[in-house]
Amino acid sequence: MEPYINGEFFAGLPGIPGVEASAIISADGIPIWSNFPQDFDESRIAAMTATLLSLSKKAIVEMKKGIFNEMYIKSSEGYLLVMQAGQNAILIVSTRNDVRFGELLFDCRRMCENIAKLI
Repeated sequence: MEPYINGEFFAGLPGIPGVEASAIISADGIPIWSNFPQDFDESRIAAMTATLLSLSKKAIVEMKKGIFNEMYIKSSEGYLLVMQAGQNAILIVSTRNDVRFGELLFDCRRMCENIAKLI
């Protein structure tokens, strides 16, 4: 996909060792930008991630835990990080196990602020 959002250049998460892929999707699950490998089904991943986010938000409300910020899924091969990026976008990040998770969260939170301004 073209690495521009509303005319602004977007380069993903360069420079963070362990990050394998990232994407920005709409709140409805439509891909906006990604650097997924070609063997990933971008549309399917976007739809599944938007569904995960929606269910997470509902669980948080039901359990009276405030407002959704972010979630991560730990697997045997790494992490899947899903973060709200303003009202209209979601940031998805796929990593290896050796990623520096604190640095990743810091950079992703800052990126979400920038995405929210653009979309």
